[in-house]
Amino acid sequence: MGFTIGGIREMRSGSRRRVRTNECTAVAEYTGLWGWDAVPGARAMAGRCSCGDPGCTAPGAHPLSFAEPVPAGAGLDVATKAWSEYPGAAIMLPVGRAFDVIEVAEAAGRRALVRLERMGLPLGPVCATPTGRARFFVAPGAAAELPQLLYRMGWDDAGLDLHGLGAGAHITAPPSDLGGHGPVRWLRPPTLDTAGAPPQARLLLGTLAYICHRTHY
Repeated sequence: MGFTIGGIREMRSGSRRRVRTNECTAVAEYTGLWGWDAVPGARAMAGRCSCGDPGCTAPGAHPLSFAEPVPAGAGLDVATKAWSEYPGAAIMLPVGRAFDVIEVAEAAGRRALVRLERMGLPLGPVCATPTGRARFFVAPGAAAELPQLLYRMGWDDAGLDLHGLGAGAHITAPPSDLGGHGPVRWLRPPTLDTAGAPPQARLLLGTLAYICHRTHY
């Protein structure tokens, strides 16, 4: 990989006042430590998107179509080179490769996270958006399986605010800004154990569905 966890921490401590260095270090963590691809993303500026499309429907919340992704396994030098070409670019993670995402309202997500931790169930990374959503990282394929899983559990007609994100989707990663609303943040950050092996959706879905239902009503 070209660097170690200790090396990443050392770089962090010496560059906290340098935003661009912190962005590159975060990208290098995602690719080199957690084994995820990362893509430079657009940013919102005065309500407009840096992609240059005046009709953009998701300003500051999508990958730059003309930017090359930084592949899993890349180190700090590669991340720095990529982000130097797009200063201030958001960090976007492609969904459907190393993980899928189950998204719920943040209030429900926080309550479910506490319950899941108390139950000792396996958990992967969980992040929260400034728009009030919680995103649970689960094993790839979960989004496609979600309707059938909810049907088997009896939650298919409950009108839950619970959605799956799978192949083809991208999410904004911490600490990047999401569409000018503020930074995305970790509720449960990735670790070496969870980043490469997120849990199967079925292990979390019952609790997530129940909490979503209780929160809504």
